[in-house]
Amino acid sequence: MTRFNSVVLDVDSTLSGIEGIDWLASLRGAEVKAWSTELTDRAMRGEIPIEAVYGQRMNKVRPTKAEISKLADEYLSRIAKGARETLTALAAENVSLAMISGGLREAILPLARELGVADKNVHAVSVFFDSDGGYAGFDESSPLTTQTGKKSTVATMDLRGPILAVGDGMTDCEMKSEVSKFAAFTGFTRREPVVERADFVIENFDQLRELILQ
Repeated sequence: MTRFNSVVLDVDSTLSGIEGIDWLASLRGAEVKAWSTELTDRAMRGEIPIEAVYGQRMNKVRPTKAEISKLADEYLSRIAKGARETLTALAAENVSLAMISGGLREAILPLARELGVADKNVHAVSVFFDSDGGYAGFDESSPLTTQTGKKSTVATMDLRGPILAVGDGMTDCEMKSEVSKFAAFTGFTRREPVVERADFVIENFDQLRELILQ
């Protein structure tokens, strides 16, 4: 038996142990990396809304197509321990899997495919390139660039309940009103404001599997 029929998973610092935009910022030097990391941490703790920093970071970093490809490789190399096995076990029990992220879709899709999540079930922000592979902007209309974007996105998804959402940041907490339960993932980063609002707290994917599969 399964306790939940659908699971919606955050990506950065949940399925993989990096924050994608901060990793890209590191390519621009230590100062830009520190600047980006501080903004990310403040947003994920709920101190500032993500829309206040999303465009700032992207327009500062301006990732190229080649850099997005390298980021995709980094996501794969930093997959959370036990994530592959857990998602395979959940899929075998007919649990629907979806990924939702304010990260960049083109970098996240290879990770999703590795974990057995269909492209159509990956919700993230598209990044655009010019004919030479240079940065040409991002999808500024995506709700996932806003604080409540995951909440509104989940509301549009055709998921079988009960639904469990899993993530590490305050943007993940916003999904609580649209799902059955929310689990704070602390395997990479523990954010107390998120933990305080969670229905469950899990440190690894073995615990997630035990939570869902009874």
